[in-house]
Amino acid sequence: MKDFHYVIKDEVGIHARPAGLLVKEVKKFQSVVTVEKDGKKAEAKKLMALMGLGVKCGDEVVVEISGEDEESAYTAIKAFFESNL
Repeated sequence: MKDFHYVIKDEVGIHARPAGLLVKEVKKFQSVVTVEKDGKKAEAKKLMALMGLGVKCGDEVVVEISGEDEESAYTAIKAFFESNL
């Protein structure tokens, strides 16, 4: 398992558009990806679960990645967060 912490910089947080893009990115991999905020976790392949976390600008999230392709998934998903959120 690999994980990273990320502070959201997008001024409206994880809303519909970036959440949808994140779901598409995560679906490229077999690994299980979860996003955690304040002890609540959501599987990153589920749009409504992601939006249900209520992540706002300035919030810190923990992204966990585990599975066969976790190395490549980690690199791609971390880059996604840095360029989109």
